[in-house]
Amino acid sequence: MNARIETEATLPYYAPSGDEVALFEQAWRNRLPVLIKGPTGCGKTRFVAHMAAKLGLPLYTVACHDDLSAADLVGRHLIGDGKTVWCDGPLTRAVREGGICYLDEVVEARKDTTVVLHPLADDRRVLPIERTGEQLEAPPGFMLVVSYNPGYQNFLKSLKPSTRQRFVSLAFDFPTAEREIGILTGETACDPMLARRLVSIAGSLRTLKDVDLEEAVSTRLLVYAARLIGSGVAPLVACRAAIVESLTDDREIAEALMEVVAATFGV
Repeated sequence: MNARIETEATLPYYAPSGDEVALFEQAWRNRLPVLIKGPTGCGKTRFVAHMAAKLGLPLYTVACHDDLSAADLVGRHLIGDGKTVWCDGPLTRAVREGGICYLDEVVEARKDTTVVLHPLADDRRVLPIERTGEQLEAPPGFMLVVSYNPGYQNFLKSLKPSTRQRFVSLAFDFPTAEREIGILTGETACDPMLARRLVSIAGSLRTLKDVDLEEAVSTRLLVYAARLIGSGVAPLVACRAAIVESLTDDREIAEALMEVVAATFGV
């Protein structure tokens, strides 16, 4: 499990696409939980980190996976030095401290986690801890945020309506070309022409109709490519490593994608 706390003095870079910053802040002020949905690498996690820093709140980020259980979130008794002690999980720590608990790709977690989230995501705002007999009331600063990628949803991995309807939902998508160029230059300080070429590659690959890719090119991959090029890696080599090879294992498809990259750089 990946859980960490962030209290950065400077705001993580984030370029708004609409009114999501104001909506998130108002949801926090009104003690409402937030669900963020969108494709991989479109900025969901960066947005939450940005908002936590903007609001001055500690942020506990949990990368959800198949083995993540309610006990991983809430806590468990551990044995050490001949005695048993209780250790809070990231969700419990966020409630105690009045911070943000962010569950990334929440549909990947085991189904018993939603049982824990429900009383925190409605007007009760409480966290029952059965193993200690506590019932924590969430302070005003606490906020529950979850995210998922609708493209991965299937019958076995989806949010129940009873869970979804407890959240204010924000829909994210890949940024417009001009905004994505701004993100690349702001994030990596790369040359604007390089940013424009990388964004052009992403736009071309995202609209390919004869190539079957499980995921579209994410803004995150463009950032990786820009950083590699900025450190002296040849553009074609950087784009293959950071973009093409991350999208497919099929050699024919990879070469087809590289043709787009080469054409964009005039090679």
